[in-house]
Amino acid sequence: MYLKTNNVVKQYANHLALNKVSIEVPKGTIFGLLGPNGAGKTTLIRIITRITAPDSGEVWIDGRPASDTNVTDIGYLPEERGLYKKMKVGEQAMYLAQLRGLSRQDAHRQLMIWFKRFDIMDWYNRKVEE
Repeated sequence: MYLKTNNVVKQYANHLALNKVSIEVPKGTIFGLLGPNGAGKTTLIRIITRITAPDSGEVWIDGRPASDTNVTDIGYLPEERGLYKKMKVGEQAMYLAQLRGLSRQDAHRQLMIWFKRFDIMDWYNRKVEE
C-alpha cells in the first residue's frame, strides 16, 4: 500500500494539532511516527483511517483519495479503549462494519436495516457522547 498526505491541517479549538503535514510512505516500507505527547501522531493516524476528517489537505492511499478507499487494509490499535465519543454513532458503526470487511455501500445498507429494526434511527447522526 502506498500512502501520501498533502498539507493536512487539523485544529481543535485553539490548538493546532497538524499544520500542513505532508508525508509519503512507499509501498512495502515500514514507517513510524515518533514525537512527544501532543505532537499530532494520533490525530494524523485518525485522519488517515478516516476516524477524523482533516480541516484541509488530502490523504491518498494507492493513488486514490482516502475518502474513496476502503479502510480494511489499514490497522489502528489506539491506546484508549471504547468508542470515539466525538464521532457520530452512524460513523462509528460504519467504521466498525468496514473493519469487518463490508464495503461502504454494503455497510450503509446493513446499518440502515438494523438501525430501523431496533428503532434507533434517531441515534444515527448523534455523537456517541450524547
